[in-house]
Amino acid sequence: MVTPKIAATPARRRSATTTLLIATRKGLWTLQSDESRRAWKLNGPHFLGNVVHHAVLDPRDGRTLLAAARTGHLGPTIFRSSDRGRTWKEASQPPAFKAGSGRTVDHTFWLAPGHASEPGVWYGGTSPQGLFRSIDGGVSWHGVDGFNEHAQRKAWCGGDQDGTPDGPKLHSILIDPRDPAHLYIGMSSGGVFESTAAGADWRPLNRGVRADFLPQPDPEYGHDPHCVRMHPQSPDRLYQQNHCGIYRLDRPSENWMDIGATMPKSVGSIGFPLVLHPHDVDTLWVFPMDGSSVWPRVSPGGRPAVYRSVNGGRTWQRQATGLPASQAWWTVKRQAMTADRAPTVGVYFGTTSGEVWGTRDEGRRWRALARHLPHIYAVEAV
Repeated sequence: MVTPKIAATPARRRSATTTLLIATRKGLWTLQSDESRRAWKLNGPHFLGNVVHHAVLDPRDGRTLLAAARTGHLGPTIFRSSDRGRTWKEASQPPAFKAGSGRTVDHTFWLAPGHASEPGVWYGGTSPQGLFRSIDGGVSWHGVDGFNEHAQRKAWCGGDQDGTPDGPKLHSILIDPRDPAHLYIGMSSGGVFESTAAGADWRPLNRGVRADFLPQPDPEYGHDPHCVRMHPQSPDRLYQQNHCGIYRLDRPSENWMDIGATMPKSVGSIGFPLVLHPHDVDTLWVFPMDGSSVWPRVSPGGRPAVYRSVNGGRTWQRQATGLPASQAWWTVKRQAMTADRAPTVGVYFGTTSGEVWGTRDEGRRWRALARHLPHIYAVEAV
C-alpha cells in the first residue's frame, strides 16, 4: 500500500521588525517598530549617565551586541550582550595600548563586526588613533600591531596630540566581503588607508582628495575623512564624506572623484554622515552642515536638510519635507545616520539636540520618531 503524501503546512512568516540602536552622551536607547515602520516604541536607557559612542549588533548571529562606552568609574571599555541587550557584561580586556607606548585610549569610537567567515572577530577604532581586534566576540581585545606599531603611524596621524577638535579618531573600519584580509580604515586626522594583509601592513589611499586646511592641499596623508562607506553589494565602490567635500572611489582606481562639487553652493559639501542605499550602488544620502568658521557646527542657515543622489553624486536633491523649516540649528554626527534594508529603504538620523528622525520612503517625507534624548552620537539600524 502506498502511503499518501501529506502536504507540508507552510511555515508562518515572522513579522519583520526594525530596531534602531541609539548611542548618546548619557546612555543607550532603542527604538523598535514592526515592518510597517509607522509606530515606534522607545526603550531604555542602558548605561544611564555614561557616554556611549557606538553600539552594533553582530549580523552573523543576530544576538551579540557590543557597546563602546566611556564610564565614570571604569573609564573607556566595551560592554557585550549575547541576548540582544537584555543582559550585559564588561569586556575582560578592553582595547588598550601596550604598556610603555606612551599612549592611552581615551575611548573606543568605532565598532565593526569581522568577515562572515570569521565568527567572533570584531574590530575597534579608538581615540587617539588605534586599531584593535577581538577573536572571541568582544570579550578580549588586542592591538593590531601592523597599524599601532607601524613605523609611519605617528607621521600618518600628525603626531599623537594632533587631531580633530573633539579628539583624533580611527573610524570607518571596512572589511571587503570577498576577502577578510582586505581592510580599509578612516582616520581623523590621517586619511583613508588600505591593507591587503589582514592589517599586517597599510598604505595611504587619498589621491584626489583635497586638504584645504594644510599648507600642501593634496598631501599623501594628513586628511580628515569624516565617514567612509563601502557598498555592501558592490565592494569596489567606496564613498566618503570629508572635511573638504564628498568623494567617490571606483576600484581598482586609486583616484577619488570629487562628487561634492555638484552640491548647491549655498549649502556646500561639508558634513559628517554618509549613508548608502543597500540595494542601489548609485544612491546615497548626506547631511550637510555649515562649514564656515562657526563652531560647534550648525545646520546651514538653521534649515536642516538631507541631500540625496541617485546617480553616484552627479546631481543632488534636497529632501526636507517634514523637517523644521527654520530656527533648527542641530547637526548630525558621522555615525548618527543609517538605513534599513527594507525594499523601500528607511533612513534614520539622530541629532545633537537629542531627536531621532526617520523616513519610510527613502527621504521623501521625514517625521520625528523620538525627542528629548541626550546628544546623539550614533544610530544603527538592526
